[in-house]
Amino acid sequence: MTGYTATVTVRLKQGVLDPEAETTKRALERLGFDLQDLRSADRFEVDLDAETDEDARERASEMAERLLANPTIHDYDVEVAEQG
Repeated sequence: MTGYTATVTVRLKQGVLDPEAETTKRALERLGFDLQDLRSADRFEVDLDAETDEDARERASEMAERLLANPTIHDYDVEVAEQG
């Protein structure tokens, strides 16, 4: 078995109201930053042992589908890196 770190990034789907991002966007604009859009996201880092990076990715994707993300309103990405 090899140690991997899976990074799962969960964000609201396009078109779903994101009040945290809207508030932050307005604050950044008041500070003089010109933005087209801003979305908030949650990031989870999961350390796990797996046979291959694909096995680690599949397990992290299952975690996202079963708990970390609500498929009705969220999209998610999974990145996997072997631990050094």
